[in-house]
Amino acid sequence: MSIQKPNKYFSKNLYKLVLTVASTSLVTVLSMTSVNAQAAGLNDLFKNSSSVKSKFLPVDEAFQVVSNTKATSKGTRLSISFEITPGHYVYKDKLTLSFPKGISATPFTFNQAPVSVDDPTFGQVPVFTQRNVIATTTLTTSNGKGAKNAPIIIGWQGCATAGLCYPPEKVKTKIDIAATRR
Repeated sequence: MSIQKPNKYFSKNLYKLVLTVASTSLVTVLSMTSVNAQAAGLNDLFKNSSSVKSKFLPVDEAFQVVSNTKATSKGTRLSISFEITPGHYVYKDKLTLSFPKGISATPFTFNQAPVSVDDPTFGQVPVFTQRNVIATTTLTTSNGKGAKNAPIIIGWQGCATAGLCYPPEKVKTKIDIAATRR
């Protein structure tokens, strides 16, 4: 019986094949572990199980936003009330209004003074941490006449002091704007 010497070409290709399969398997396992770890991290933020309390509140529980209007001789006063859960804050500069052409708004006035925080996303910014903050503005039309069902979008953003910034929020509403008396 004769023993054949292994073929060099065959040995190198077998070695390359084994190395390729092993490295592909390792990359696959590592990427699956990373995805599972990320999913676990997100699940920790917002737990779906009723037996386990979430670390962060859903945005509509952390902040309740209500608007109301009142017709005045200078237009329509729009008040936006923020009920802020302790441990959360609302950015002063992220409060915005969008409305159709021909409508304008005065600058917001607030019933509370903002405080300055060193926000991890935006640096030093004015925010409202108080339980109840009301922002007020007056809406008018450029022609002084009233407007029915004017579409208004209220934009705002808030964060949890524990380290979560909620995405910017939008509240869509329709407002009757009173005619102004000059």
